[in-house]
Amino acid sequence: MRPVPVMAVRRVPELWRRFDVMVRDLPLGLLILAGSLVPAFHNHGTRLGGLPARPFDVLAVVAIALQCLPLAVRRRWPIVCLALVSVGFAVDQLRGYHSFAGTAVPVALLSVGSHLERHRRATALLFSAAYVPLAVALHRLGSGAESPGEFLMYYLALALPWGMGSWLRSTRVAEAERRRRVAEHTRTAERTRIARELHDVVTHHVTAMVVQAEAARYLTAAPDRLDQALTAVTDTGRRAITDLRHLLDLLNPDYGTEARTPAVGRLRTLVEQTRRAGQPVEFTEEGTPAESTGSADFVAYRVVQEALTNALKYAHGSHTSVQVHHGAREITVEVSTDGSGSRAGSPAGSRAGSPAGSRAGSPGGSGRGLAGLRERVDLLGGDFSAGVRTGGGFVVRARIPARSPS
Repeated sequence: MRPVPVMAVRRVPELWRRFDVMVRDLPLGLLILAGSLVPAFHNHGTRLGGLPARPFDVLAVVAIALQCLPLAVRRRWPIVCLALVSVGFAVDQLRGYHSFAGTAVPVALLSVGSHLERHRRATALLFSAAYVPLAVALHRLGSGAESPGEFLMYYLALALPWGMGSWLRSTRVAEAERRRRVAEHTRTAERTRIARELHDVVTHHVTAMVVQAEAARYLTAAPDRLDQALTAVTDTGRRAITDLRHLLDLLNPDYGTEARTPAVGRLRTLVEQTRRAGQPVEFTEEGTPAESTGSADFVAYRVVQEALTNALKYAHGSHTSVQVHHGAREITVEVSTDGSGSRAGSPAGSRAGSPAGSRAGSPGGSGRGLAGLRERVDLLGGDFSAGVRTGGGFVVRARIPARSPS
């Protein structure tokens, strides 16, 4: 005999959940129906009112079916289910069948408490009011065999499954609200991440293009240098478009075919682009990048990009040093400026390289770029710092653990 594959067994619950909810609920009703028709269980069900037992007949089968079969719609139409089950239960008790099908009543009450969305209080009052004439009729037919207190106890017993269903519903609603909050938080975090990516990509390239275009205004007397400046602006714009396309790939549902992490060689390209914008940059790269660094290389690239952007904007023309070290367990980045240049965008500064006083070397922007870098590095378990150097200038340092999850 061949054993049943484990995967086939695991797929059974998944296949079962694909059926309509009425199909999944019907077996419970059929099980109670079958049990109620077993001769050994006749007259051994719920006995309310003390009426003498009566042999089963056609009406007994109808009453049993009314109590059992509506359980198939207990989740889709809970009020309809409870109404039909209640009618069948009333016939069952008033005729003295006392069948096992009476166990369907608490199941129906549990389902109403758990799945009814509207008019819950009105439903509870309506069925409570309907219980009163049933109790009075059973009390009279039973010649006072049961006291009113026993009818009250049975009513309280029926209220228990209703309360359990209400608790299940409130738990389900709370879980749905928790998942909604998590989804909203995830969407907010994703929007923040996308905004950060746009800031990193657009700010750097646009800043470089502005500086290059500003410098080109004063090169009309030197056609060769003017042509070089305009070529640099064009190349920077093309790189901006390429980076934006990579960012849009992240938003594409079919994303996954292109690498997200910039190639190692792009750091040198980034430095060269900054040099062409008129920023003297000294670049040092040590060590060999690991084969798998997770998001470390990507974050290191962003740190260098943001630091060079700030250098172009707030210390244009000042000496800038970029040092990147690839270790076995971490990547360290240090970008510093000596603050001796001029502020970007100043015609005087572009023309003569005059100092900008205390404003040079100290970023005067919104700080969103540096804050975003700090969040990136902290997320990977690294260290990040940015501040004014002793003696002037600005320095950005980052230690980024390699093989960190994306």
